[in-house]
Amino acid sequence: MKKHILIFLLAISTFVWAQKIIPTNQFIITGKIKTELKFTLADINTYPVVAIKDASIINHLGEVKENLHNLKGIALKPLLEKIEFLTEKSKDLSQFYLTFVASDNYKVVYSWNEIFNSETGNNLYIITEKDGKKLSDSDDRILTITTTDFQTGRRYVKALDKIIVSRVE
Repeated sequence: MKKHILIFLLAISTFVWAQKIIPTNQFIITGKIKTELKFTLADINTYPVVAIKDASIINHLGEVKENLHNLKGIALKPLLEKIEFLTEKSKDLSQFYLTFVASDNYKVVYSWNEIFNSETGNNLYIITEKDGKKLSDSDDRILTITTTDFQTGRRYVKALDKIIVSRVE
């Protein structure tokens, strides 16, 4: 009997501690900005869709965790350009960073300069189609990827929920 109880408790603890990705249908941009922004799946679908080269999701050890094929997406930068940062001087923009937060609380950080002052920002996408499956039909929606990262898995966000704009103190 003790053996059965132990197995039951182990099974329950595994279930409780497992992180659950809850698909998202919108995300907000909030923080050190003048006006909070919200983007729904319908909003995302109004932006021009581009073909994105196949990508491998590579972890920090250099191991391939997933291969993504037949990708389509929208550039994220035009959405982020709508942000009005809380600053009076443009030189202060270098003090801002954006934290992408998934529904399971996974977080990824980009500096303002990475997005708006380097090639990284031109290769940051919301995936609208993967393997012929539309974003609205995906269990991972809303997905973001930076295709020029060496270890793509570090900034591959599934179920984007919000982007928090912060300023270095």
